[in-house]
Amino acid sequence: MSSSASKSQPTDHGGVHRVVVVGSGFGGLFGTKALKRSDVDITMVAKTTHHLFQPLLYQVATGILSEGEIAPPTREILARQKNARVLLGEVTGIDLDDRTVTSHVLGRTITLGYDSLIVAAGAGQSYFGNDRFAEFAPGMKSVDDALELRGRIFGAFEMAELGASRGEDVDHLLTFVVVGAGPTGVEMAGQIAELAHRTLKRDFRSINTRTARVLLVDAAPQVLPPFGHKLGLWTKEKLEKMGVEVMLGAMVTDVSERGLTVKFKDGREETIAAVTKVWAAGVQASPLAKVLSEQTGTPLDRAGRIAVNPDLTLTGYPEVFVVGDMIALDNLPGVAQVAIQGAKYAAKEIDGRLKGKPSQGPFKYFDKGSMATISRFNAVAAIGKVRLTGFIAWLMWLAVHLVYITGFKNRLSAVMHWFVSFLGRGRSERTSTEQQIFARTALARLERGAVDLVSRPGESEEVHPTETREQLEARALEEVRLTDESKRGVKTAAGRI
Repeated sequence: MSSSASKSQPTDHGGVHRVVVVGSGFGGLFGTKALKRSDVDITMVAKTTHHLFQPLLYQVATGILSEGEIAPPTREILARQKNARVLLGEVTGIDLDDRTVTSHVLGRTITLGYDSLIVAAGAGQSYFGNDRFAEFAPGMKSVDDALELRGRIFGAFEMAELGASRGEDVDHLLTFVVVGAGPTGVEMAGQIAELAHRTLKRDFRSINTRTARVLLVDAAPQVLPPFGHKLGLWTKEKLEKMGVEVMLGAMVTDVSERGLTVKFKDGREETIAAVTKVWAAGVQASPLAKVLSEQTGTPLDRAGRIAVNPDLTLTGYPEVFVVGDMIALDNLPGVAQVAIQGAKYAAKEIDGRLKGKPSQGPFKYFDKGSMATISRFNAVAAIGKVRLTGFIAWLMWLAVHLVYITGFKNRLSAVMHWFVSFLGRGRSERTSTEQQIFARTALARLERGAVDLVSRPGESEEVHPTETREQLEARALEEVRLTDESKRGVKTAAGRI
């Protein structure tokens, strides 16, 4: 056996081969499941307790699906996989020489040892160095993002109705701007347009939702660049027929609470008054890529992705696999299939090493194509050299997304909600609250975020009960008596009811 292969075997603990998987996304989940029959002890550590089907986040934001349908609990998915356990925690440190992973959650710290490591921490939203934009233009990378945007979108219509009833100008409330003309931006703009022009058109009395402006802004010269010129042009025309204003060659230079500023190639600037902004432009690899880069000397690209060997390992550390949106290799796109296939490859490599099998050779990505929906019954699909548009592409999109939604009950409920939304006018998930809209910014104002809201491990606070046990018991017995003697709603001697 080669020295690189032997380095991945257990060294000093003498137990079952330990695999740590970082992340519960497509890479983390499929990598863990692929090791189901291997003689390994797997620990998945992730900063959320769910597996997020990120391609459908925009449908949570626009009231079509609930978050539970696209984010099933990771523990439930892996409940029957006896060699896997799940831990909640955000991984902040990886020591490649000591082979340890350190994670934190609400002031609690845990350090895990590993023999093989799969890093699938994914990517977050990139504001291209203008992180201050995030306060007013949420991204689309998490359930929190989608719920906040749902509150902002539906809340804008509510505030517009209130303002219009008082005779106020509400144009800025009925203007929605989506920044980024990639798949997420196109899907988001299309759904907001459908909300305004179709779903909500009968729900308000003081405003006409069909007059709402929906703008899709991008510095690029075309919509959906990865799909090619033909599909990009078709998509642009379809969006414009739906009432979406497509603004290309426009770079966002400033974002505030009530609007944003864009600059065109000719130097002209335009300020757009809009309370609701959605940021769907650009991604940045997980900060863990930088942690790995600093220890290995491996360079990062502009998106913060780390260069990996053809077998997805780090140079000098063959026991460490990096998969998905974190890697810079052969111009691979940041899509779910790259993470899924890469994780399965890494799992097979780990299993093969334990069984003394030769390496699989370099990782080869099989491109299954790209799809994006524009509106109900309209989508675009690029599969190899085949280009599809309209209803056929939409049916393909529907089938593919049903296949990859985890869990039968999730598929069933998603189909039911799609039926209501696409065939009718309803959106079954329109509930929004102020907490959804403002919780993120409120937490950001705390020095340590949510950690400042909880006690440290081992701390205890003196409790001052407002009622004694005897008082609580007496109150409960009185409630029972009133019910059993049918005394509720009956006038008492004192004339009270």
